[in-house]
Amino acid sequence: MAGRSPAVLDRIASVTLSSVILPLPTGISDAKVLTGRQRPMTEVAFLFAEIRTEAGLEGVGFGYAKRAGGPAQFAHAREVAPDLIGEDPSDIGRVWTKLVWAGASVGRSGAATQALAAIDVALWDLKAKRAGLPLAKLLGAHRDSVRCYDTSGGFLHESVERLKDNATRALESGVGGIKVKVGLPDRAEDLRRVAAVREHVGDAVPLMVDANQQWDRPTAMRVGRALEEFDLVWIEEPLDAYDTEGHARLAGALDTAIAGGEMLTSVAEHHELIRQGAVDVLQPDAPRIGGITQFLKLAALAEHRNLPIAPHFAMEIHVHLAAAYPLEPWVEHFDWLHPLFDERLAISGGRMHLSDRPGLGITMSDRARAWTVDRVVVDESR
Repeated sequence: MAGRSPAVLDRIASVTLSSVILPLPTGISDAKVLTGRQRPMTEVAFLFAEIRTEAGLEGVGFGYAKRAGGPAQFAHAREVAPDLIGEDPSDIGRVWTKLVWAGASVGRSGAATQALAAIDVALWDLKAKRAGLPLAKLLGAHRDSVRCYDTSGGFLHESVERLKDNATRALESGVGGIKVKVGLPDRAEDLRRVAAVREHVGDAVPLMVDANQQWDRPTAMRVGRALEEFDLVWIEEPLDAYDTEGHARLAGALDTAIAGGEMLTSVAEHHELIRQGAVDVLQPDAPRIGGITQFLKLAALAEHRNLPIAPHFAMEIHVHLAAAYPLEPWVEHFDWLHPLFDERLAISGGRMHLSDRPGLGITMSDRARAWTVDRVVVDESR
């Protein structure tokens, strides 16, 4: 190409965006369902981005939306994707900023930047593939495996007996910790369920609980104190995600760590949690805050305050980001996403292991392509 800088090794030739609906085998209920704020979740909408360069390299990334927002993410990504064509895929930060400004009128958080996450992740996947390295190694890994805990077996629609059976299966599969959902209208039942799981798995197994934002401040304080006897790793989202002052009071009053951040959709919102000392464990979600570029900015802020992280959902992405974080992290294990990919993450000894596959180490499965409900290819012809 005439006039090309010698520093530009390649350019983006096309972007394929796919809206994929993943059906769940059963309706999922957490505290938001029990309080009437949401219906049981029966599917998850994914936005996949596949980026191809003039040199024939490919990168794949994804983001997601639960219950609502999937079509909005797809529509926004489709609008801004033409601005990618001809760009150097290595200049990821500059590209992210360009796309943010392309959609600046709808803001810099929420669906607008979540739509960019799949593209951003695909660019990082491509960059690592060009280097022939797993993404964690490209970023600079501090470890080759990370602690992992199971969430998918701990929801409120499960009976106590099913909770215990699910915990046994998770631990036998190599997962290291168990998370149980709480936030029932009957607080005593919450305590009974946690007590049953703690007795079942024993004192040595790391155990977490998650209230999904459904308690008010007095309830969170009372239940939090009652939960102290179970030696929990953390109490997750006891209050509304934006109640930083309330979370800070709990973090200061309870021995059990307070965790949160998964519902926030920008680095700025997370920074407020950090600034006010509102959480002991930060739980960012790369697809929700706009991708890996934004996650790395947030990780630097968290490290500066010596905060552990436990990234939310999307373990196929987060295992790499957690492995590259200096402090020992946790990663959340969900088996829901298995049908979307041809590969599986190795789990043993309570830890999730990096593979030697370059990039994220994932490829879309035929089932994921069969679940595609909308698709667009953006290239120079559009």
